Amino acid sequence: MLVLVVNAGSSSLKSQLIETEGKVTRMKCLAEKVGTDQAYMTISFAPDFAKVTYNVADMSVAQCLRKLLDVMTDDPESPISGLGQIDAVGNRIVAGGEYFTKAALIDDEARANLDKCEELAPLHNPAADACIDMLRELMPDTPQVAVFDTAFHTTMPPKAYMYPLPWQYYEEYHIRRYGAHGTSHRYAAQQAANLLGRPLRDLGLITCHLGNGGSITAVNHGKSIDTTMGFTPLEGLMMGTRSGSIDPAIVTYIMRREGKTFDDMDEILNKESGIAGISGVGGDMRDVLEAADAGNRRAELAIDMYVYKIQKAIGSYYAAMTRTDAVVMTAGIGENSAKLRERIFAGLAHMGMILDKERNDFTGQIGANRIISIDDSPIRICVVTTDEEMRIARETDNLVSQIH
Repeated sequence: MLVLVVNAGSSSLKSQLIETEGKVTRMKCLAEKVGTDQAYMTISFAPDFAKVTYNVADMSVAQCLRKLLDVMTDDPESPISGLGQIDAVGNRIVAGGEYFTKAALIDDEARANLDKCEELAPLHNPAADACIDMLRELMPDTPQVAVFDTAFHTTMPPKAYMYPLPWQYYEEYHIRRYGAHGTSHRYAAQQAANLLGRPLRDLGLITCHLGNGGSITAVNHGKSIDTTMGFTPLEGLMMGTRSGSIDPAIVTYIMRREGKTFDDMDEILNKESGIAGISGVGGDMRDVLEAADAGNRRAELAIDMYVYKIQKAIGSYYAAMTRTDAVVMTAGIGENSAKLRERIFAGLAHMGMILDKERNDFTGQIGANRIISIDDSPIRICVVTTDEEMRIARETDNLVSQIH
């Protein structure tokens, strides 16, 4: 089955065209800094995957996807010449709430329920829904599947997912912790098990998805038992533009002092806080590291805060687990920033997570899954290249095959 995978982020679009039989990737696309005048998109085709860069300044995520479809049908290097050659579309959706506990075929009822989930992931779900709508219009006969980041976390026990609020808010509004990045955490956990040469069901893992958004999950015997993101992806770690967990009284305090509306605060907490809010440089960690190296004190503080909050989260899940065999680093920062990995684990060596500096710095295996701890580290440290797209393609194939 030829599956187009659409992974719409808050400021990015990742897409692959995957032949699920044989797990062969035929096209790769990455759009970054979407919504800004610096946005760009790279598209490459098998077999050599030579990247061609396109200017997508000020386009939305859905507009970037439309541009990708145009390139795919026009470029002589493309494996397809028409959209009808795509058998199915798999969409990564951050939040499924209590409406979706597993992947779902997108019919009219499912599409209506997706609207109800938008407020649970205000940076991600609306962009993904816009992509779904555009594809339904362009390719009405092509089945679409939604694969949910929250699905992996449905195994969390009530003590982990409930909030200490009046019970009525759970009963009436389903206010609870849902988590996110579940597709990535599930994939990273399985790849770490492969690296360690042990069954996933026998392991205790702490998986760290660290990108522009970030979350950490305690994976016990292959199941998520706790995760840092909550009712929405705003809870948890300090992120690119998101505040992460703060004293909730701060929200009402600022609203009273400055006359801010609910929408104003939503914008501040989701788009103006986090690394961007502290550094003043922006939410891209690469830019912040460069600014810190140049002596920018606010950028250095942002990095210190980011590292510290990750260390505390890892430590808390070490306490929550019955055993911890490995910590797994994945996603843009987790995979690619040796400097930040070194800073994170410098504060965790006393817990038995001992980094091997040479293995951590070695660039010859970038893109390959690897162990970067010393040989006798009580807890192993793994780097896994996330491949959410391949897992989404496989889930899409499984679901569409059942109905055809």
